Amino acid sequence: MGRRWDTYTGTQYPDRGVTPQPATHLRAALLALNGTEVPFVVRAARPEEKADLVAEWRIQEPAWQSLFARSRLNRQLRIRMRLIPEKCEVRTLDEQWEVTWVGTTPTFATSRQYSRGPATTVSQRWTYEQGPDGRRRRVETFSFDSRELKDPLRTTVLGAGWTWRGVVFKL
Repeated sequence: MGRRWDTYTGTQYPDRGVTPQPATHLRAALLALNGTEVPFVVRAARPEEKADLVAEWRIQEPAWQSLFARSRLNRQLRIRMRLIPEKCEVRTLDEQWEVTWVGTTPTFATSRQYSRGPATTVSQRWTYEQGPDGRRRRVETFSFDSRELKDPLRTTVLGAGWTWRGVVFKL
């Protein structure tokens, strides 16, 4: 479909001259991204996920209190990856779920949302507090950026000489 579609889907190509590594090496490199210092997990996909690997990030944002209720947002971001060795490309599908809970215990969901396709999500929470100089200042209390999950995956794939191809409908 051309470069315009590639831009929409987030497709990126490796640098010229990079020799593609075998699929087994790429798979091992992606699984090696797991660790205690990263907030996500890369794992082998289950059969019903119709992929080779899955990267997941579950986030529970801090609750906020209003005059009438207490609210909390749970978000899950999943990137399903299918390795296509014949073309040296990794097809990726982004999926995101959001559930907003209201109440002192998470018993009532006020909204649920599901989206799929290429997406960049940034969420931040701020509070105001008194600084050391006595002036009021903004302090970040929560931050989420989906690029913290996608960038290491994409960098690993491109470094292995493979194409990172975002898809919208199915892998």
